Amino acid sequence: MSKIIAAIRDKETLYNANLEKIDTIFLLSTNIIELNEKIGKIHSDGKEIYVHADFADGIGKDRFGMEYMKNAGVDGILSTRANAIKAAREVGLKTVQRVFIVDSQSIETAIDSVRSSKPDMIEVMPGVVPKVIESIKARTDIPIIAGGLVSTHEEIQSALDAGAMAVSTATPDLWK
Repeated sequence: MSKIIAAIRDKETLYNANLEKIDTIFLLSTNIIELNEKIGKIHSDGKEIYVHADFADGIGKDRFGMEYMKNAGVDGILSTRANAIKAAREVGLKTVQRVFIVDSQSIETAIDSVRSSKPDMIEVMPGVVPKVIESIKARTDIPIIAGGLVSTHEEIQSALDAGAMAVSTATPDLWK
């Protein structure tokens, strides 16, 4: 996985963005009808696709939905839900659990949740909180992706310096 991950919400961005230096796509919005087309595009460009399972319309967040995505060719999923992470792991998908940090208690809640669901990676949001990245990294051995509100190269570097393995951003200018 490269240090920058393209977080894509719409079909136009997927087809029109300059993604040549990106090897991983976080597909933040899709549906059961468009999924195969998007997987085909992303894989034909030699990239991995992680689908945000919470926003994959028409696809269940249970084991059957995860099996459907795996059989369709999805490489992994993102979710805020521990049960979706567990279901995806059961079928062999890579997993990224998104955690939102709004106060000190949410750090404790996030750590408890990831210890229970055992994702492959954690996406700490917003990604502009290096102090929180350092804290979570010190207390877990799960690789961290910083995401959310990242809008400058300096913020990317700060997150990486704090211990994030990668940064996801929806800002195409930062994908270079």
